[in-house]
Amino acid sequence: MTARYDSPVVLDRREGPYGEVVLRRHGTLLQIIANGCFLMDTSDGRSERLLVDAAYDALDGRPAPEVLIGGLGVGFSLAHAAAGGRWGGITVVEREPAVVDWHRAGPLAEISAKALADPRTRIVEADLVAYLEETSDTFDALCLDIDNGPGWTVTESNDGLYSPAGLASCARALRPGGVFAVWSAEPSPEFEGTLRNAGFRQVRTEEVPVARGVPDAVHLAVRPG
Repeated sequence: MTARYDSPVVLDRREGPYGEVVLRRHGTLLQIIANGCFLMDTSDGRSERLLVDAAYDALDGRPAPEVLIGGLGVGFSLAHAAAGGRWGGITVVEREPAVVDWHRAGPLAEISAKALADPRTRIVEADLVAYLEETSDTFDALCLDIDNGPGWTVTESNDGLYSPAGLASCARALRPGGVFAVWSAEPSPEFEGTLRNAGFRQVRTEEVPVARGVPDAVHLAVRPG
Protein backbone atom coordinates (compact mmCIF):
# COMPACT_ATOMS: atom_id res chain seq x y z
CA MET A 1 0.00 0.00 0.00
CA THR A 2 1.44 3.38 -1.00
CA ALA A 3 1.32 6.14 1.63
CA ARG A 4 -0.68 9.22 0.68
CA TYR A 5 1.43 12.17 -0.40
CA ASP A 6 0.10 14.33 2.42
CA SER A 7 0.65 11.74 5.15
CA PRO A 8 3.93 11.94 7.11
CA VAL A 9 6.21 8.95 6.58
CA VAL A 10 8.70 8.05 9.33
CA LEU A 11 12.17 7.57 7.82
CA ASP A 12 14.02 6.87 11.07
CA ARG A 13 13.15 6.72 14.75
CA ARG A 14 15.77 6.48 17.48
CA GLU A 15 16.07 6.68 21.23
CA GLY A 16 18.79 9.26 21.74
CA PRO A 17 20.57 10.48 24.87
CA TYR A 18 17.79 13.04 25.48
CA GLY A 19 14.77 11.03 24.40
CA GLU A 20 13.17 9.98 21.14
CA VAL A 21 14.11 11.70 17.88
CA VAL A 22 12.30 11.08 14.62
CA LEU A 23 13.03 12.02 11.04
CA ARG A 24 10.02 11.92 8.78
CA ARG A 25 9.06 13.03 5.30
CA HIS A 26 5.84 14.97 4.73
CA GLY A 27 5.39 15.52 1.03
CA THR A 28 8.58 17.25 -0.09
CA LEU A 29 9.52 18.31 3.44
CA LEU A 30 11.85 16.62 5.91
CA GLN A 31 10.86 17.10 9.56
CA ILE A 32 12.61 16.51 12.89
CA ILE A 33 10.44 15.56 15.87
CA ALA A 34 11.83 15.37 19.41
CA ASN A 35 9.92 13.55 22.14
CA GLY A 36 6.72 13.91 20.13
CA CYS A 37 7.12 17.67 19.58
CA PHE A 38 7.76 19.21 16.17
CA LEU A 39 11.10 21.01 16.10
CA MET A 40 11.85 22.04 12.52
CA ASP A 41 11.49 21.20 8.85
CA THR A 42 12.96 22.06 5.48
CA SER A 43 10.10 24.34 4.42
CA ASP A 44 11.88 27.69 4.53
CA GLY A 45 15.21 28.47 6.16
CA ARG A 46 15.03 32.28 5.90
CA SER A 47 15.46 32.85 9.62
CA GLU A 48 18.31 30.33 9.85
CA ARG A 49 20.12 32.13 7.03
CA LEU A 50 19.43 35.46 8.72
CA LEU A 51 20.99 34.06 11.89
CA VAL A 52 24.29 33.58 10.07
CA ASP A 53 24.16 36.71 7.91
CA ALA A 54 23.25 39.07 10.75
CA ALA A 55 26.09 37.73 12.89
CA TYR A 56 28.58 38.18 10.05
CA ASP A 57 27.38 41.67 9.19
CA ALA A 58 27.63 42.78 12.82
CA LEU A 59 31.35 41.91 12.80
CA ASP A 60 31.95 44.93 10.54
CA GLY A 61 34.39 43.34 8.13
CA ARG A 62 36.51 41.34 10.58
CA PRO A 63 38.76 39.22 8.31
CA ALA A 64 38.14 35.45 8.09
CA PRO A 65 36.03 35.27 11.26
CA GLU A 66 35.35 31.94 12.94
CA VAL A 67 31.79 30.97 13.84
CA LEU A 68 30.38 28.43 16.25
CA ILE A 69 26.90 27.18 15.32
CA GLY A 70 25.00 25.60 18.16
CA GLY A 71 22.65 22.97 16.75
CA LEU A 72 22.85 21.27 13.35
CA GLY A 73 19.09 20.91 12.87
CA VAL A 74 18.12 20.44 9.23
CA GLY A 75 21.37 22.08 8.16
CA PHE A 76 20.25 25.46 6.83
CA SER A 77 22.60 27.50 9.05
CA LEU A 78 25.62 25.32 8.27
CA ALA A 79 24.93 25.21 4.53
CA HIS A 80 24.54 28.99 4.38
CA ALA A 81 27.66 29.64 6.44
CA ALA A 82 29.71 27.40 4.14
CA ALA A 83 28.37 29.00 0.95
CA GLY A 84 31.07 31.39 -0.22
CA GLY A 85 34.32 32.16 1.53
CA ARG A 86 33.28 34.67 4.17
CA TRP A 87 33.88 32.55 7.27
CA GLY A 88 37.39 31.39 8.07
CA GLY A 89 36.19 28.48 10.21
CA ILE A 90 32.83 26.84 10.94
CA THR A 91 32.31 24.67 14.02
CA VAL A 92 28.95 23.01 14.62
CA VAL A 93 28.05 21.47 17.98
CA GLU A 94 25.21 18.92 17.87
CA ARG A 95 24.30 16.61 20.73
CA GLU A 96 22.00 14.14 18.92
CA PRO A 97 24.02 11.43 17.14
CA ALA A 98 20.98 10.61 14.99
CA VAL A 99 20.87 14.15 13.57
CA VAL A 100 24.55 13.98 12.65
CA ASP A 101 23.98 10.59 10.99
CA TRP A 102 21.02 11.92 8.97
CA HIS A 103 23.32 14.58 7.57
CA ARG A 104 26.36 12.42 6.95
CA ALA A 105 24.64 9.42 5.41
CA GLY A 106 20.91 10.11 5.34
CA PRO A 107 18.22 12.23 3.71
CA LEU A 108 19.45 15.54 5.18
CA ALA A 109 22.67 15.19 3.19
CA GLU A 110 20.79 16.83 0.33
CA ILE A 111 21.10 20.09 2.29
CA SER A 112 24.46 19.74 4.01
CA ALA A 113 26.72 17.41 2.00
CA LYS A 114 28.70 20.20 0.34
CA ALA A 115 29.11 22.06 3.63
CA LEU A 116 30.24 18.94 5.47
CA ALA A 117 32.89 18.34 2.80
CA ASP A 118 34.20 21.89 3.21
CA PRO A 119 37.60 21.84 4.97
CA ARG A 120 36.54 24.79 7.13
CA THR A 121 33.73 22.72 8.72
CA ARG A 122 34.16 20.85 11.97
CA ILE A 123 31.35 18.84 13.62
CA VAL A 124 31.50 18.31 17.37
CA GLU A 125 29.11 15.74 18.84
CA ALA A 126 28.46 17.17 22.30
CA ASP A 127 25.93 18.98 24.43
CA LEU A 128 26.50 22.68 23.79
CA VAL A 129 26.22 23.67 27.46
CA ALA A 130 28.91 21.13 28.42
CA TYR A 131 31.07 22.09 25.45
CA LEU A 132 30.99 25.79 26.32
CA GLU A 133 31.85 25.06 29.93
CA GLU A 134 34.83 22.88 29.02
CA THR A 135 36.31 24.35 25.83
CA SER A 136 39.16 26.81 25.67
CA ASP A 137 38.30 27.64 22.04
CA THR A 138 37.01 31.11 21.27
CA PHE A 139 35.09 32.41 18.26
CA ASP A 140 34.20 35.65 16.55
CA ALA A 141 30.52 34.71 16.39
CA LEU A 142 28.26 32.30 18.21
CA CYS A 143 25.00 31.41 16.44
CA LEU A 144 22.51 29.40 18.48
CA ASP A 145 19.70 27.43 16.86
CA ILE A 146 18.82 25.28 19.85
CA ASP A 147 15.34 23.91 20.48
CA ASN A 148 12.64 26.58 19.96
CA GLY A 149 14.74 29.39 21.39
CA PRO A 150 14.78 31.04 24.81
CA GLY A 151 11.02 31.40 25.17
CA TRP A 152 10.00 27.74 25.08
CA THR A 153 12.24 24.67 25.06
CA VAL A 154 11.08 21.16 24.20
CA THR A 155 13.97 19.61 26.13
CA GLU A 156 14.08 20.89 29.70
CA SER A 157 17.87 20.70 29.97
CA ASN A 158 18.15 23.31 27.19
CA ASP A 159 16.75 25.92 29.57
CA GLY A 160 20.19 26.26 31.14
CA LEU A 161 21.66 27.54 27.90
CA TYR A 162 19.55 30.71 28.12
CA SER A 163 20.06 31.21 31.86
CA PRO A 164 22.53 33.75 33.27
CA ALA A 165 25.09 30.96 33.81
CA GLY A 166 24.61 29.67 30.27
CA LEU A 167 24.94 33.13 28.78
CA ALA A 168 28.12 33.68 30.78
CA SER A 169 29.54 30.54 29.14
CA CYS A 170 28.52 31.89 25.74
CA ALA A 171 30.27 35.19 26.46
CA ARG A 172 33.48 33.38 27.47
CA ALA A 173 33.50 31.58 24.12
CA LEU A 174 33.37 34.89 22.25
CA ARG A 175 36.39 37.01 21.42
CA PRO A 176 36.19 40.71 22.38
CA GLY A 177 33.66 42.42 20.14
CA GLY A 178 32.28 39.02 19.12
CA VAL A 179 28.65 38.65 18.08
CA PHE A 180 26.06 36.48 19.80
CA ALA A 181 23.05 35.53 17.65
CA VAL A 182 20.12 33.45 18.91
CA TRP A 183 17.32 32.02 16.79
CA SER A 184 13.88 32.02 18.40
CA ALA A 185 10.46 30.76 17.37
CA GLU A 186 9.08 34.10 18.56
CA PRO A 187 10.43 37.51 19.61
CA SER A 188 11.22 37.77 23.32
CA PRO A 189 11.60 41.23 24.91
CA GLU A 190 12.33 39.41 28.18
CA PHE A 191 15.33 37.71 26.62
CA GLU A 192 16.63 41.06 25.38
CA GLY A 193 16.66 42.17 29.01
CA THR A 194 18.41 38.98 30.05
CA LEU A 195 21.12 39.60 27.46
CA ARG A 196 21.70 43.14 28.74
CA ASN A 197 21.83 41.91 32.33
CA ALA A 198 24.43 39.34 31.26
CA GLY A 199 26.70 42.16 30.06
CA PHE A 200 26.04 42.08 26.34
CA ARG A 201 25.75 45.34 24.42
CA GLN A 202 24.05 46.48 21.19
CA VAL A 203 21.14 44.15 21.87
CA ARG A 204 18.50 44.08 19.14
CA THR A 205 16.03 41.74 17.46
CA GLU A 206 15.36 41.06 13.79
CA GLU A 207 12.06 39.42 12.83
CA VAL A 208 11.17 37.14 9.91
CA PRO A 209 7.43 37.00 9.05
CA VAL A 210 5.95 33.52 8.65
CA ALA A 211 2.82 32.38 6.81
CA ARG A 212 0.83 31.92 10.01
CA GLY A 213 1.37 32.96 13.61
CA VAL A 214 4.04 35.09 15.25
CA PRO A 215 7.27 35.81 13.34
CA ASP A 216 10.52 33.98 13.85
CA ALA A 217 13.21 36.12 15.44
CA VAL A 218 16.97 36.46 15.66
CA HIS A 219 18.26 38.12 18.82
CA LEU A 220 21.63 39.83 18.39
CA ALA A 221 24.12 41.10 20.94
CA VAL A 222 27.82 41.96 21.18
CA ARG A 223 30.37 41.03 23.79
CA PRO A 224 32.14 44.23 24.87
CA GLY A 225 35.73 44.63 23.68
